[in-house]
Amino acid sequence: MTEQINDKYTQAIAASAVETDDVKVKEAVKKILDEHLQENMNTDVYKFLFNTIDLTTLKATDSPRSVADFTERVNAFDEEYPELKNVAAICVYPNFAQIVRAVLEVSSVDIACVSGGFPSSQTFPEVKVAETALAVEGGADEIDIVLNVGNFLDGDYEGVCDEIEEQKHACRDARLKVILETGALKTAENIKKASVLSLYSGADFLKTSTGKEFPGASLEAAYVMAQCIKDYHEKTGTMVGFKAAGGVATTAEAVAYYTIIKEVLGEEWLTNEYFRIGASRLANNLLSDILGKETKFF
Repeated sequence: MTEQINDKYTQAIAASAVETDDVKVKEAVKKILDEHLQENMNTDVYKFLFNTIDLTTLKATDSPRSVADFTERVNAFDEEYPELKNVAAICVYPNFAQIVRAVLEVSSVDIACVSGGFPSSQTFPEVKVAETALAVEGGADEIDIVLNVGNFLDGDYEGVCDEIEEQKHACRDARLKVILETGALKTAENIKKASVLSLYSGADFLKTSTGKEFPGASLEAAYVMAQCIKDYHEKTGTMVGFKAAGGVATTAEAVAYYTIIKEVLGEEWLTNEYFRIGASRLANNLLSDILGKETKFF
């Protein structure tokens, strides 16, 4: 019986024709950027990218007061820059969902919470489910969880998928972002496998990284993930979003991810419903390039 269950997952992975040769992936990314990066280095794209940011504070020193102040800056942005679209979401630890919900006045900005034993995913499955449910109860619109990388590397695909499915159920109407921790997975082959498992377990978004223990987002990982999302969409008709996170700080870096998604997935994915960047430093850098002067608003 176990072999039959495992076959279900390995068959889903085998059915994907996404490229997993690391050299070829690197070459494909270079080709896209060589041909299309410069055309996207413009103010309109910068404004779009600003509106895709999950403005993030995930520090040990976060407190109700600091998170409330952080949220007030998002409120103030609407007043000070009415001509610009605000960030897409505020991303915090789950115990602060209620604080953000109480303070946030901008209806277009969602509340995202990391959950499920973030950033290591090392806790009891029951705790992960409870944490996710509590975050949603507190007001979270989106939940960012980490794929169980240890179980994945052990080949326990059933365990990995069961955890995602259980947390998806706990999300109720909130959207679920599954963080692959691509810096730990390392290879295109592993990133493809993790992407396929997450997609078929109900992920609403694939996200690259936590930005904590391992190297953050990479363009090669983004390319493989986008190809998996494309393949899944072609087979099921379901659109799944992409989020780059972990070390995306400069305008040029953000535009590079935009370029990959635009060329692999197309214009349909170029909305903040399906494209996000998780960042704390990027907002000020984009804002500076949009306004043409150094700006430190957040």
